[in-house]
This record gives sequence, C-alpha cells and structure tokens, in this order.
Amino acid sequence: MTVLATMPKYEAYKNSGIEWLGNIPSHWGINKVFHQFYAKKGIRSAQLTKEYCGLNKGTFPVYSGQTENKGVMGRIDSYEFVFSDSGCLFSTTVGAKAMTVNYLIGKFSLSQNCMIIIGRYPNTVNMKFCYYLFQPMFAYFRNQIPDHMQASFRMEDLYQYHFPTPLYKEQTAIANFLDKKTIQIDEAIAIKKKQIELLKARKQIIIQKAVTQGLDPNVPMRDSGVDWIGEIPEHWKVKRAKYLFNEIDERSTDGNEELLSVSHITGVTPRSEKNVTMVAEDYTGSKTCQKNDLIMNIMWAWMGALGVSDRAGIVSSAYSIYRQTPAGILNPVYLEWLLKTTGYIEHYNKVSTGLHSSRLRFYSRMFFDMEIAYPDRAEQDWIVKHIEEQSNKIDEALYLQQAQIEKLKEYKTTLINSAVTGKIKVPMPVNQGG
Repeated sequence: MTVLATMPKYEAYKNSGIEWLGNIPSHWGINKVFHQFYAKKGIRSAQLTKEYCGLNKGTFPVYSGQTENKGVMGRIDSYEFVFSDSGCLFSTTVGAKAMTVNYLIGKFSLSQNCMIIIGRYPNTVNMKFCYYLFQPMFAYFRNQIPDHMQASFRMEDLYQYHFPTPLYKEQTAIANFLDKKTIQIDEAIAIKKKQIELLKARKQIIIQKAVTQGLDPNVPMRDSGVDWIGEIPEHWKVKRAKYLFNEIDERSTDGNEELLSVSHITGVTPRSEKNVTMVAEDYTGSKTCQKNDLIMNIMWAWMGALGVSDRAGIVSSAYSIYRQTPAGILNPVYLEWLLKTTGYIEHYNKVSTGLHSSRLRFYSRMFFDMEIAYPDRAEQDWIVKHIEEQSNKIDEALYLQQAQIEKLKEYKTTLINSAVTGKIKVPMPVNQGG
C-alpha cells in the first residue's frame, strides 16, 4: 500500500525467531501468551442456547460465534463476566469463526464453544493493542489447519503462542492510532455499502417501472381493470395466465438430466452451483423442463421464487412448470422480471393458502386465474434491451464499489498487521516521546 510505504520505520530491527512475526523493532520484547494472559469459559455456557436466550428477553448480552448482530446471540437477565475498564478478548473455539478475535467490555455471558482472554497484570499489556495484535497471530495459526479439518482452538494451544511486547505506552499509542484509522476505514466502507444498496434499488426501480409501464412517459394510460395491477399503457393487453400457458408434467425416465433449482434471488440455476450437500441420488421420475419454461416453487412463490429456465433439465416435484402457448408471446427475460415485481409478489402472498407465511402454497389454479399485463413482443424486446443497457452500467458501478470495499478491507488488515508487528512506526504523543 502506498500510504504504508510512506510511514516511518523504527531505527533498528531484530529477528523475532517467530515465523508469523518476522523482524520486530530491536527494543521490543517477546513473551509467551501464558505468562501474560489466562482464558476462561462460561460456567453456564452449555445452558445458554439460542432457544433459551430467545425465551428470556433480558438486558445482558450472550456472545456466541454467530456473525449476525456483532456476535450477540440473545440477552438474558443475568451475567457471568464484568469488564468495565481494560476489557477482554473474545474468541470462538470451534467451527467457521474459530480463532477470530473480538474486544468485549461490559457485563455479559458466553455460549458454548467460546472463551474470553484476560490480562493477568494491569498496566502490562494494553488489551486493545492485543485485540489488534491477536488478529494476524490467530489468522496465521488458523491457516495452518488443513482445509478438510474443522477449525478448533484450545486454551492449551493459545498458551503456547508467543507475541511481541512493546512498552506499555507504545502499545497504547498503537491501539489509539488503529482505533482512529480503522473507524475511518469502516466509515468509508459503510458509505460504499450504502451506495451499493442505492444502486441496487435504482436497478430494481428501472426494471419495475419499465416492465409495468413501458418506456414512453407520454403514452396514454388506462385502468387495467385489475386492482393490484393498476394503470397500464393504453395499448397493452391483460390476459389470464390460463390463456398464455399450459402446465407441463413430463417426467424423467432415468434422472440423468441436469438438476435445476429455483430461488427468489437467483431464479432458475443448476443445483451444482449451489452449496447443497444433502441431495437425493436417484432423480428418476423428477419433472423435466425445457428452455424458456416458467418454473415456480410452489412453497416459496410468495417470496418470488420463480424463474424462466435458460436450459433443459429436471426439477423437484414441488415445482410447477408452465410453457407458453403459443410459444414466443412473452420474452422470457421480460416475463421473469414482470412476475418478480412488487405487485405480482404481493398477489402471490394474497391468494396463496396456508396457516402462516412459511406454509403458504401457490398452486396452479391460482396462477391460471392470475391476470398478466403485457405489450406486444416487439415492445417487450425493446424494454429488455433498454433494461439490460441500463443494468450493465449499474453493474459496472456496483463492481467498482465492491472492488473499492475489498481494497479498503485489504488496507485495514495490512495497516493493523504492520502497526502491531512494528513494520511501521505509529506517531507517539508529544509528551511521551519515541
């Protein structure tokens, strides 16, 4: 990073003798984790399940290895740990988040497979400095675990690690420097994430408006005669789906065709592209579809789980398959966009049957009774071309924003690693000297 290259270095370095650490400033020491820290697990950890926390809406957080809500699994009315000043470090010990580190302060408890790391002696190690320091240290040891093995983190292993120890005042200066810089980086990332959300929303608005109202803002409008569709261009048609589609129930004789899946996010895609491990081995008798068939997930249509397939394949018997009759009345891309607009999804929700949302079903009779508003095929093609041109521009902007976010994350990691290992010298307060 250019910015890091311009930052000052220490006058002299020495070999730390530790692979992940490399050279460190000559006046820094090396210490074993056991000599400066001890780790603890919660006494009630096994009891503090997600279900238990869900039933007890309290004041004090229970931390777990989950990534949502900053690791807070729930809140209860009691707590096991209190850290009011220096704080402590937190890590998950098993699974995908094992050997990641966080900084905790306040009153809290721990769920299973978690531990906190506590400084043994006050004013010897700055816990915020160690929070930053342990990030590259833990990342190094985590990378030593083979991919086929579940990551695990034991106290016995932690105690054997070695870490660098600058003077306490220098640890504090490094921690304060990184607090300030990482906040600035995080704020920049948050701004770019907001821009991404705005770009995605803009893309959806362009699609929604184009497929439901056309591209000509001056075209005369009329009432579609359908409350949930509203006004449409005067020359557009409105027909029930039963006049546009036939339901298809053709079955595979050997189950060897490509297996397809349907979701509200990706539409129709090969199951091989999904992270699915539990699938049946014999797909004989599965429903078959052809290119340009409309496929709906009966159970999740209320979420927009539908799409037009771009290939032949087989799908679950829990899906409905519809084929245009005659073929080519509706542009496949236009059709998928239209059926995923807000008005149509709200209609699926309204007419689907079931006791609650997770049990709603959108059956063929409901689809065939549904009105569809559309222009002629030439206008559909024009609309699709326009949307794709606009979408490509937005996608380029999205790619740029995401690339910048990745660069910022990379810079943040490099900045932390460089500061806590002494590869750069952070500014010291004037009254403390160097």
